[in-house]
Amino acid sequence: GQPWRAPELAVWSGDTVVADEEGFLYFVGRTDDMIKTSGYRVSPSEIEEAAYATGVVRDAVALGIEEVGIGHRVVLFATAMEGALDTTVLLGALRQVLPLYMVPSQIHARDELPRSPNGKFDRNLLKAQVSV
Repeated sequence: GQPWRAPELAVWSGDTVVADEEGFLYFVGRTDDMIKTSGYRVSPSEIEEAAYATGVVRDAVALGIEEVGIGHRVVLFATAMEGALDTTVLLGALRQVLPLYMVPSQIHARDELPRSPNGKFDRNLLKAQVSV
């Protein structure tokens, strides 16, 4: 293949992508879902993938909740793979693999996470459930 070059036509999709050295594009996340915390831009999917990698989480949704001084604080909603979710264990596991600014300030354990009619997690409904 040929190296990546600026397209002749581009469409604004709201997706954030990165290009590797060979020009392949990789999806990072939705621009409107990005969490801006302590001067960093964080994709919720990075936090969610770290939660899934623990093996104790079935579903995970990371959100940025506005907070004065830092931009957003990171909050995670999660369901257990089986039984009850031990949020202390999950938080400890995340602290071992994520930079401090990406570690959730709160983890909310739920039996199920709400979904929109198209089957995606309902981030707006979850965000409304977080007490400021």
